[in-house]
Amino acid sequence: MDETTEEFLADISNVRLDVFLAKSTNFSRSRIQKIIECGNVFINEKSIEKSKFLLKKGDKILLKIPPPEEINLTAQNIPLDILYEDDDIIVVNKKRGMVVHPAAGNFDGTLVNALLYHSKNLSGINGKIRPGIVHRLDKDTSGVMVVAKNDAAHLSLSEQISSKTAKRTYLAIIHGNLKNDNGEIEGDIGRHPKDRKKMAVVTKNGKYALTKYRVIERFKNYSLIKCELKTGRTHQIRVHTAHIGHPVICDPLYGQKKAAPFNISGQALHSAKLTLIHPKTNEIMNFFAPLPEDMKNILSILRKQTAK
Repeated sequence: MDETTEEFLADISNVRLDVFLAKSTNFSRSRIQKIIECGNVFINEKSIEKSKFLLKKGDKILLKIPPPEEINLTAQNIPLDILYEDDDIIVVNKKRGMVVHPAAGNFDGTLVNALLYHSKNLSGINGKIRPGIVHRLDKDTSGVMVVAKNDAAHLSLSEQISSKTAKRTYLAIIHGNLKNDNGEIEGDIGRHPKDRKKMAVVTKNGKYALTKYRVIERFKNYSLIKCELKTGRTHQIRVHTAHIGHPVICDPLYGQKKAAPFNISGQALHSAKLTLIHPKTNEIMNFFAPLPEDMKNILSILRKQTAK
């Protein structure tokens, strides 16, 4: 993987460089300090290697992020809910709470660790850290995902996802009731201007995003909706629904401050359907992941409340 860069503009004076960057990125302060000490941070085009350097308002900061170190992944006997498998692809129903691939703080227990145990053949295009991984689901989003078992399948699936030939449909339980039964949520998505750990609908430096929705069922204070992604931005459904004032329930990043009273770990968002063209046979295939028990239980509660 190649080195990446991020640019920041200091909006306050007399704040330590490491403190500012830790708050502005997804990295821990200790990780930021190591990056600084290695000479990968530049302020006004000058290399700075001291974490305690005090910024001035208006300073231009360039952060060079070195590629992650290759790690020796361990195959782990973790149960997988496999919806379909052949010589080219594996389609799985990822459970809520499972991280897709190893990263800082999650080097085992991931979908990749489970796949390595299950199959000896996975595409190597995404390197040792993400073998076979063509697309992702957030840790706390459940549902259908496709994995490539060889490079030819990987290239085909990546192109389908990029061109939106592959279609993904999600089910979400959101706060409130949308005015219309069908609609679109449109708005460029980029890094949140104040909280770098979040995404947001932005007017500058964002990427075009479009989500189509249909209301499936209405309750007193909540709704079950079906969403179809017309673009594939980070946290797209979560950001778009929050932007219009109807966030996904129990979303730890974008949800309402007062948590919804439901027993679910993470946002009530599920990848329910994936349509793709088989990379070898060119057959149009539809895969469905049944709604997980936690979301079924929430809907049961809401139906009983609404019936009263």
